[in-house]
Amino acid sequence: MRAHLARVDAVLVQAVIAAALSFAHLHDLASAAGQAGWKAWAYPVSVDLLLVAAWRRLRSGSSKAAGWCWFVVALAASLGANVATAGLLELDDVPAWLRILVAGWPAVAFLGGTLLAHTAPAVEPVPEAVEPGTAGPVAEPEPEPQLPAPHVPAALVTYARKLADERHVRTGSPIDRDTLRARLGVPAPLADAIAARL
Repeated sequence: MRAHLARVDAVLVQAVIAAALSFAHLHDLASAAGQAGWKAWAYPVSVDLLLVAAWRRLRSGSSKAAGWCWFVVALAASLGANVATAGLLELDDVPAWLRILVAGWPAVAFLGGTLLAHTAPAVEPVPEAVEPGTAGPVAEPEPEPQLPAPHVPAALVTYARKLADERHVRTGSPIDRDTLRARLGVPAPLADAIAARL
C-alpha cells in the first residue's frame, strides 16, 4: 500500500511540475506576442481547459473523433509554446504569423469548447421493416428504474391517518391515494409511500 501511494505521489508531483512549466511557457509566448496583463494569463488557462474538455470527451466514449481533434489542437498549442520558448524564437521580436496565431486562439478555443460541451443527442436507429408472415426480432422491455422510496416524516403519517379516519367516518369508505395526495398537497410518490403506511 505504501509503495502504491509513493508511486501515485510521484506521478502527481510530476504532473504538477509539467503543468506549471507548460502554463508558464504559454504565458510567456502570449506575452511576447503582444497580449499583456490578464490576457497573457488567460491563454494557458484556455489551452488547459480545452485539453481537459477533450480528454473528458475521449473518456466518455461518445464522439471520440471530436475529442481527438480538439485534444490534438490544444496539445499542438501547448507543445508549440513549449518549443517556441526554448530559444528557437526571439521573444523580443515575435514574427507576425505567430502574433496572428496567438490573436486567433481565443476564437479557436471558444469554438472547440462549445462543440465539446454541447453535443447533439444520438440518433436512434430506424428499425428494419419486417415482411408479413416472418417473425422479427422480439425486443425485451427494459426494466423501469427503481427510485428510492421517499422519506416520510412520522408527523405526516400521523396527519394522514387523521384525514383517513375522518373520511372513513364521513363516507364509510377508506381514503384513496388521489384524495390523500390532494388533501396533503404532496407529489404522487410521496402519497404512495404515505398510503402504504396507513
